[in-house]
Amino acid sequence: MSASDAAVTGIGMVTPAGLGREATWDGLCEGVGFGARDPWLAGLPVDFSCAVHDFDGGALLGKRITWRNDRFIHLAMVAAREAVADAALDTDTWDGPRVAVVLGCASNGGDRWPTEYRNLAEGRVEAISPTALLRSLPNMVAGEVSTDLQALGPCLTTSTACAAGTTAIGTARDLLRTGACDIAIAGGTDCARVPMGSAAFYRMRALSENRQDPAGASRPFDADRDGFVLSEAAAVLVLERPEYARARGAHIRGYVSGYGASSDGFHPTRPDPEGAGARRAVLAALADARADVSEVHHVNAHGTSTPLNDRVEAAMLSKVFRTPPPVTSVKGAIGHSLGAAGAIDAACTVMSLERQLVLPTANLDRLDDGMDLDVVTKTPRPHRMEAAISDSFGFGGQNAVLFFRAA
Repeated sequence: MSASDAAVTGIGMVTPAGLGREATWDGLCEGVGFGARDPWLAGLPVDFSCAVHDFDGGALLGKRITWRNDRFIHLAMVAAREAVADAALDTDTWDGPRVAVVLGCASNGGDRWPTEYRNLAEGRVEAISPTALLRSLPNMVAGEVSTDLQALGPCLTTSTACAAGTTAIGTARDLLRTGACDIAIAGGTDCARVPMGSAAFYRMRALSENRQDPAGASRPFDADRDGFVLSEAAAVLVLERPEYARARGAHIRGYVSGYGASSDGFHPTRPDPEGAGARRAVLAALADARADVSEVHHVNAHGTSTPLNDRVEAAMLSKVFRTPPPVTSVKGAIGHSLGAAGAIDAACTVMSLERQLVLPTANLDRLDDGMDLDVVTKTPRPHRMEAAISDSFGFGGQNAVLFFRAA
């Protein structure tokens, strides 16, 4: 651990695997998929998703907050509250101007836009909600979390597509490193399982069309994968300057020791077939952590379940590590939550280091030919680990990688 590391002192998650950090971990340990038919998507060519069930934002946050915000904000606020409670921080007594909020978001939901567009098309301008714009602006998730927690320092939203949650955590680590704050609330959120999202991704041929088996449709690195499954989720980490965390007697779960980012500069949706941009991001994270590839004992992979992305990522990992350490992708279980995905991967990586346990990749029955990876399947694998990485790659050629050390 060095002075430039960020201590992870709190974790909060809301995912299709469970409401809360421990429920999510237990669900992921089952090694099964959580995809199912989605009434919200009824009638569409792809009518299934990975949804967060039994989530009542009104009961958890109050009707006033949920009335003025879309679901992606509700998810983030609940995850942030859990993370802060896990860190044993008191928002009534902390020094608010020294607390930053950095949250990633890719699609921001859009729960109400179909209704508002219909009102506009029918000439019913007075029927458009005064909250229509506020509830869907991507930056409002950081703003609402800041207001809810009275975190009054830098307040940022990152939008690097499916790498947004990872970018947010890396950015928050950098704010701590520069002394801009003592504490950072960092992570990602998205509600991608909306009708327009499903229709648009279907037209791009990005989604799995396995309507016969929604629970088994997300199949990272599997020979029979045919696309990703839309999801919704939020994950938030509390990061602190190590000396600040130690001074208040905080329980430190792990450390963010390295962050790397790059751009493919290749294509709006397809990754560089050589994986050069992704490789640069991994090596940048290692260099930032002053670590060698031999120190990485686990990779929490992006693993979206799309044919091209998984193949490129697998080849890249083989080039970087030669003999890659145990790999997992939690998207097999909970699908792809876009801007939240990297934050979920980060949270799971920290918990894996804590518990010395690699989560299984759901629905992987037969590793695709030519993939030289040790992918953990079916059940969690005990594994001695001192450091691990999580990687994220998004549309626009956005690459972001985090390097974690065990506490």
